[in-house]
Amino acid sequence: MTESILSGLAAGYALALPIGAIAALMVSLAAHTSLRVGIAAALGIATADGLYALTAVLGGAAAAHLVEPITQPLKWLAALVLSTLAVRIAITTFRRRQESSAQAPIHPAVLTRSAGAYAGFLGMTLLNPYTIIYFTSLVLSRDDTANVTAATQCGYIAAIFTASASWFVLLAVSGAMLGRFITGHRGRVVTGLVSSLAIGALAANALLSA
Repeated sequence: MTESILSGLAAGYALALPIGAIAALMVSLAAHTSLRVGIAAALGIATADGLYALTAVLGGAAAAHLVEPITQPLKWLAALVLSTLAVRIAITTFRRRQESSAQAPIHPAVLTRSAGAYAGFLGMTLLNPYTIIYFTSLVLSRDDTANVTAATQCGYIAAIFTASASWFVLLAVSGAMLGRFITGHRGRVVTGLVSSLAIGALAANALLSA
């Protein structure tokens, strides 16, 4: 159980760390409205991550049992996908250094209320295919899918949600306190590089298990 929780925390933080468009909008929203609205938006993002994690764990585990004869090639494929995602994040991070800072966006009125912010950011995150690709690849790269129990699966999913929620709530608090600083070039570069390294480490682990 402890190993599954630690793995879930690592996977959740690796996914959540990059300050992408949705995270930047959430921070800006918190900076221009209130901390309560920012936290509601953060929990909406974390809920989407948790739902995608649940889908990937259930579907990924079932797929792993069905294709057990080709488990090793699938692990190589998963490692390749995770490595590609890590490189993609790193490249995007460096490209952003050449971009000029965007002007503060005008937020739709529905997002300025807690319920609207939660639903809006939940929907925007669910529409992002990057998350499900990431979790599916991650689940298929694990070498314990044949022996997992319901408790370990729940612990893994809960850890991913906790990691995502804690990071995005921290961003919301930072947004309310520091405004647009964390969405500037330096903040994006730092969090992007950390995420790239974390996902790269997960890909290396998949290669070692294969």
